[in-house]
Amino acid sequence: MASTSETGHSKNVANFQDLISFCTGYGSTYNPTNPRLTLAELENLYTTSQTKLQAVANTKTTFDNATNERRNSFADLKPLATRIVNSFAISGADPLAVSNAKSINKKLQGSSKRTTTETEENSEETQSTNSISTSQQSYDRLIDHFSNLIEVLLQNPLYAPNETELQTATLQTKLQDLQTKNTNLINAYTQYSNAMIDRNNTLYNPVIGLVQTSKEVKQYVKSVFGAKSPQYQQVSGLEFKVIKR
Repeated sequence: MASTSETGHSKNVANFQDLISFCTGYGSTYNPTNPRLTLAELENLYTTSQTKLQAVANTKTTFDNATNERRNSFADLKPLATRIVNSFAISGADPLAVSNAKSINKKLQGSSKRTTTETEENSEETQSTNSISTSQQSYDRLIDHFSNLIEVLLQNPLYAPNETELQTATLQTKLQDLQTKNTNLINAYTQYSNAMIDRNNTLYNPVIGLVQTSKEVKQYVKSVFGAKSPQYQQVSGLEFKVIKR
């Protein structure tokens, strides 16, 4: 479901299309001296705005997919780590090494609460850079702890379980997958965040943005036809809002 602010962005662009249609209907009477307010430039701004909205939608889908893929990859990490430690504990390895493994696992088990902010990650505009950063730090810690746990195993040759999923080669492959999924998420969020910044600049730039331009178009129509004219009533009813997120 689209968020309220996401819908607001689209509504601004849709109303801008209506504004252009009304101005086109005024024929040669609509003839502003400001080049930014000409019909050709309004059409260009409308097309650009649509493109920016679509870019946000596309990068959000990529971001959501990367979020889901990362979540799925990390879903079994904590129970897997506990299995590893239990297997290591009965392998005959040095008790101090086993103690180290248990300590690492304790950190891994407690390094995130529901992996922090998955809800925020999957909803545009409800998230913030801080919430994403907090979540990212949590995943980074999980990877670091898991890597440290594998290193303890590699340094203790007595750890040689028969279970394939617990063997160090399998665990190293698992670690690589976690790192890849985490990196993919980071890159996807960067693209998504940049697309939102680009969209917001097109729509809400205080000098040349869509909302500011719509205000100037309304003022021009008011100056040409008058405040009580039916033409001004047409355009004055179109709502444009600056959306902060």
